[in-house]
Formats: sequence, structure tokens, C-alpha cells
Amino acid sequence: MPLILASKSQARRAMLTAAGVRVEAIAPNVDEDALKEGLKSEGVTARNLADALAEAKAVRLSQRIGDGMVLGADQVLALEDGRMLDKPSNPADAIAHLKLLSGRKHKLFSAAVIAEQGIAVWRHIDIATLSVRSLSDAFIEHYVESEWDNIRHCVGCYEIEGRGVQLFSAISGSQFTIMGLPLLHLLDYLRIRGILTS
Repeated sequence: MPLILASKSQARRAMLTAAGVRVEAIAPNVDEDALKEGLKSEGVTARNLADALAEAKAVRLSQRIGDGMVLGADQVLALEDGRMLDKPSNPADAIAHLKLLSGRKHKLFSAAVIAEQGIAVWRHIDIATLSVRSLSDAFIEHYVESEWDNIRHCVGCYEIEGRGVQLFSAISGSQFTIMGLPLLHLLDYLRIRGILTS
């Protein structure tokens, strides 16, 4: 049986496929925005928010399909003061986000949860710390104009595997985590479960 990805994320599916994991992607039908706002109103941390969203996707889809191993994943960006940023809703929003990130550090929390029979059986949350160099307004505006189609679905407004790497002066953490999945830890678990050969 292939691993079932509770997401239509092309980036996560591509990572899994490139790593040799057979994967099928199915939308989990979770109202992420409502869940996120509810959890934020309760004062949940960025780490726990990423974990809760990943679990909701995995468990919901697992309950719906019954058999199979379902992977839910999510990513949350937090500034050093605790503020969290969501995906930009339009280019002006992306410009505002990048101006806020300019010259500062932020953390990305990437969570993955596997559910079976509607129960979470494995989880991992990985963290990457990224330092954004001081960005000029001209750079930000040109970057958003040329990259909008690629970054519109990206928290932080960057794809580290593309031109987004130009935003940073330093990065600590796995590139896979930055791309939205703690892949190495997930592969370890799949080997333990016999999905991949060890």
C-alpha cells in the first residue's frame, strides 16, 4: 500500500516521490483556517500549532478512508517575539511579510503525523532557524513581482530550493524541514514499519 499524504502539496509529494516513497495524495477536507484561529486564540505555541494541524489532517483523513497509513503535515513560521505569519493572501501581503522578516531571524516548525484507523501513531516536529539579510524595498518588490506564482502558497514567501535562497544570510536546520517536511525522521519510521527496506 502506498503512503497516503493528507494534502495536495506538490512540494511534499515531490519530496516523498524523489526519496523513493510510493505516495498517493488526498485532500483531508479540514478547515485549516478555522482550526488555526481557534488554536491561536487559546495561545498555542507555534510548535504545537504545527503539530495540531498535522494531526488534524492525518486523523481526519484516516477516519474517512479506514485502512492505510495516512501522513499529515504542516508548517508554522514564528518570529523571535512569538508572532506567527501565515501564507500571503496577495502580493501586497507578501511584500509586508518580507519587510517584517528583513534583517531578522525566524523559526520554521515542520510537523508530520502518521495516523492509522483514525489514531495518531507517530509524530515528529523539526525546527529550522533562518536569518534573513537586510532586504531593500526595491529587492522585495522585484522579488515578489517575479516570484509571486511560486511563493503564493509558501509561508514566509520563499522557496528555499529556488530564488528564495537569496533572502538569507544564514540557515540552521534541514532543507527538507524548510521545505515543509521532517523527511529524514519520516524515512526512519517508514523503515521501522517495513514500508522501506532498511
